[in-house]
Amino acid sequence: MTTTNSLKKEVISLIEELPDDITLDDIIYHLYVKQKLLKAKEDIAQGRTYSHEQVKKMAEKWLK
Repeated sequence: MTTTNSLKKEVISLIEELPDDITLDDIIYHLYVKQKLLKAKEDIAQGRTYSHEQVKKMAEKWLK
């Protein structure tokens, strides 16, 4: 898990890497994506994943 201090540094680094003419909406979007990737990484580490076969079966039900 990312500590608050290192997360702050990651966010600052992310923003500094963005172009100078970026909009606030773009910054918010990049932060949203970063949050989703961190959550996915945590889910993987905790074993909260689905196998390819499980996803195929779920998709078959959704597409009926």
